[in-house]
Amino acid sequence: MRYFFEIAYNGRNYAGWQSQANATSVQAVVENALSHLAKETVKIYGSGRTDTGVHCEQQFFHCDLEKTFEIETLLFKLNSFLPRDIVIKGIRPVKPEASARFDALERSYQYRITKEKNPFLEGLAWHSFKAVDVPTMNKAAALLVGEHDFECFSKVHTDVNHFLCTIKKAHWQEKDGMMLFDITANRFLRGMVRSVVGTLLDVGSGKTTIKDFQSIIDSRDRKKAGANVPPHGLYLTRIKYPAAIFIKDDSE
Repeated sequence: MRYFFEIAYNGRNYAGWQSQANATSVQAVVENALSHLAKETVKIYGSGRTDTGVHCEQQFFHCDLEKTFEIETLLFKLNSFLPRDIVIKGIRPVKPEASARFDALERSYQYRITKEKNPFLEGLAWHSFKAVDVPTMNKAAALLVGEHDFECFSKVHTDVNHFLCTIKKAHWQEKDGMMLFDITANRFLRGMVRSVVGTLLDVGSGKTTIKDFQSIIDSRDRKKAGANVPPHGLYLTRIKYPAAIFIKDDSE
């Protein structure tokens, strides 16, 4: 039976989502716990990858389990095995061909900046004291919406067939002493959100004009974009799937 697992985690102690030979990843920790419970080697497939230090409020992965489990029991036992900074929030049976990665319709991220030093947000938001103009950044962010080639915001030497992404939302807001940047797209390139945020902050500080921002997008040159902001301010917040991939419970 194939299942979708909804997962959230604090990324501080992990070298990102994907398993690596010489570092602890979220994927490896979860695979070890699941394999122990299922008494078989379990391989999980995530909806995407997060980089070292990036946090996640909602992500999904799928896997196939030979043994039949009562879902609530599996959920309880799995969370008991996992460390405190990783939680499985739900488990749902899906159709045999369903893919956490390829069936995702859209993904959303949020970048969090605190404008004041706050010890309770240490490692959970980036403290930036530089003054920026949020309305001007939103004018530049509006240029991101739609389908564009975003190679200028991608890590170099990345293994993708193309750099086209369709951005549905890109917007800054100020709330409770913080600046929050929300962005939603059908797909993201490696390092893309942190590069976009860094470049928009250059617009907000006056270093880069809105016209320059459009030229950076058109250039497809990573060297022309701004520096990546730190990973600990970035959160994967939502993944959207078509309802048709889920197997409905008889009680629904």
